[in-house]
Amino acid sequence: MSDVEQLSEAEAANRLMRLAKAIARADAAYHDRDDPEISDAEYDALVGENKAIEAAFPHLVREDSPSKKVGHMPTSALGKVTHARPMLSLDNGFDAEEVRDFAGRVKRFLNLDADAPVAFTAEPKIDGLSCSLRYEGGKLVLAATRGDGSVGEDVTPNARTIADIPKTLDGAPAVLEVRGEVYMATEDFQALNARQEAAGDKVFANPRNAAAGSFRQKDPKVTAARPLRFFAHGWGEISEVPNETQAEVVAWLEKLGFPVDPMFTRCENIAEALEQYDRIAEARPSLGYEIDGVVYKVDRLDYQERLGQVARAPRWALAHKFPAEQAETILEAIDIQVGRTGKLTPVGRLKPIGVGGVVVSNVTLHNFDEIDRLGVRPGDKVRIQRAGDVIPQIVANLSNASGRDPYPRPDTCPVCDSDAVAEESEVDIRCTGGLICEAQRFERLKHFVSRGAMDIDGLGEKSVAEFLELGWIEKPSDIFTLKAHREDLLGREGWKEKSIDNLLAAIEARKGFDPGRFLFGLGIRHVGAVTAKDLMKGFGSVSGLMEVAQADDALAQLVSVDGVGEVVAQAIIDFFHEPHNREEVARLIERAAPADYVSDVQETAWSGKTIVFTGKLESVSRDEAKAQAERMGAKAAGSVSSKTDLLVAGPGAGSKLKKAQDLGVQVMTEEEWLAEVARG
Repeated sequence: MSDVEQLSEAEAANRLMRLAKAIARADAAYHDRDDPEISDAEYDALVGENKAIEAAFPHLVREDSPSKKVGHMPTSALGKVTHARPMLSLDNGFDAEEVRDFAGRVKRFLNLDADAPVAFTAEPKIDGLSCSLRYEGGKLVLAATRGDGSVGEDVTPNARTIADIPKTLDGAPAVLEVRGEVYMATEDFQALNARQEAAGDKVFANPRNAAAGSFRQKDPKVTAARPLRFFAHGWGEISEVPNETQAEVVAWLEKLGFPVDPMFTRCENIAEALEQYDRIAEARPSLGYEIDGVVYKVDRLDYQERLGQVARAPRWALAHKFPAEQAETILEAIDIQVGRTGKLTPVGRLKPIGVGGVVVSNVTLHNFDEIDRLGVRPGDKVRIQRAGDVIPQIVANLSNASGRDPYPRPDTCPVCDSDAVAEESEVDIRCTGGLICEAQRFERLKHFVSRGAMDIDGLGEKSVAEFLELGWIEKPSDIFTLKAHREDLLGREGWKEKSIDNLLAAIEARKGFDPGRFLFGLGIRHVGAVTAKDLMKGFGSVSGLMEVAQADDALAQLVSVDGVGEVVAQAIIDFFHEPHNREEVARLIERAAPADYVSDVQETAWSGKTIVFTGKLESVSRDEAKAQAERMGAKAAGSVSSKTDLLVAGPGAGSKLKKAQDLGVQVMTEEEWLAEVARG
């Protein structure tokens, strides 16, 4: 029995919550700050565990699950761009068997025989920054980063400085979005770091960080001074697709003037694709740029269209990752960091060592159970693993760890000396100091003003720290009294009249703000941005939620909201049970007056409907039919109930058809359903 199968439902729900937070933190560090905190291999392991638990407990899958997200919502000062077509992420495979499974899934979805010919393309997976280039009438009019897949950052002036990116095109359709990777060659990266070090400026950890940091500059002159390059590998919106296969379109893009990877290859089958993987892996050291795997794509575009996508990734593509790089070093110390929610996280300090061209000196140990699992102590020799990022993971303890007692758990917070406790069935140890804990206070305030929450321009990490030190703010509600310190600010270094007035205006503009983002900003455990919006949709306002959370039947009311389970509901109840939290929220409501919820959902004929498919579908596979239903706003369920709105019955339909007829549920044939899909 696997570890996942041994989990109880409550344990699975708790683990999914922890995984979601860990993945979100890693996404923010990687995509937003260009400063990753964990290795690629460690991140892939978190995503893989999340996927396995969701497969075992599908009813626990939430709308804000990491499996349904792409990248990270951009939070820089650059302008925002909504992509005409989403910029998706890719599912990962780590060995040949997973690649063959991918090919098998493709054929089953398309209702093809196992030996039916399906061609694929294979190309190196560039370790750079995804970029979309929009051309209208042959002219570059917009360039954007991927962001969270739906909304990216406007980097048009920066893209114009990259020599590899054409500014005009001959023979292009009226609208063409070319997608690819902005990257930095290894030699250029080393030369840039030498210049940075000589000038006393920031030295970049690796080429990917250097490329991302250079491309996402407010001043395009900085970008122009950096040696950035571009490879095209796909497209988004296009008014007229000139060819019928991936390989043909990529060749056409190259003729238009876009660089494409010289190792891009069309393969007749998945066996040939795996052979190309071996060739690319062998060539990797001499390519002159960083890659971390090989990307396979179904070659036929009509197949790609039918295969469609899951929440965050296309069904027709897979990233086959390279194995992580490893090295051996000494664990010199174990420190404890206190996070925004009071979680005490052990951090290993390593004797610095080079792994894959990067010197690393830190490793997250996640929690004290992980220390016990590895049996590590300061002074131990350890094997670490890195796959493209800065901070690696410990994969093995090479010292003799037998007979050791469990590593001592802290019983007080290292910052404020408050009690540190672990909740029942929880692995994590947390400080109970709340807002009196300096570490939590600072992090909570940073979270409240962050882009994903209240989004207060001018009130960044440095300003929050300054105002905390001055004693002007201790709680989020104090932010709305900063206008009383305007004259005091005028005399402080770095503050001018215009910047002060801009900050105060930004604070004032957040009065009457979006209630979901306001609620998210409170930092309630397990309440992410999507859940916060769901709660506001369910209860209308923050004050309404606070009232419900104190009711005798609070748990029942909260779990009635779609996407809210008992773990989240209990966290909300616990939060509002504390008098100081209620008092602070009441002050915030008085001073910030968050708006009531206003629905932005557009109703369609199939929005919110529940559809069940049964019998043998002949024209499409069951998976494709379900995907069609989801694209039309419906929910595809596996069983018939009184809540079922439609049953699509193919030949051989049995008990589900009878039950639907008994319940008076509408029934369609497969042909009728496909006609409905065609009508949209």
